[in-house]
Amino acid sequence: MATIDLMRELIAERLRISREQAGLSQGQTAKLVDMHRPTISEIEAGRRRVAADELARFADLYGVSVGWLAGERESEPDLNDPNLAVVARELQKLKPQDVVRVMQFIAAVQGAGRQERG
Repeated sequence: MATIDLMRELIAERLRISREQAGLSQGQTAKLVDMHRPTISEIEAGRRRVAADELARFADLYGVSVGWLAGERESEPDLNDPNLAVVARELQKLKPQDVVRVMQFIAAVQGAGRQERG
């Protein structure tokens, strides 16, 4: 698969994750960014390219950086981020085997990111 296709998939995945973390449905997002819901679906499926101005609108709406949506890796987590505390509390509620699965997923995502850049 071409690097461009991998980047499109990464952007689509980060847009979906960001929307979900923002607590928005595709329909709500579509209204807020003045698009049709099927357009949001196509973008999140990686079947439609996202223009730079659209990426900026999504970043603003979801409270994330354009760079992160575009595939940049964040250097270090902000230890003062209240979301980090929420994630830690939620991880503590998981069964040990589920924590292992989450860690495997994180490792797979990080590995895919390295392959895209490599």
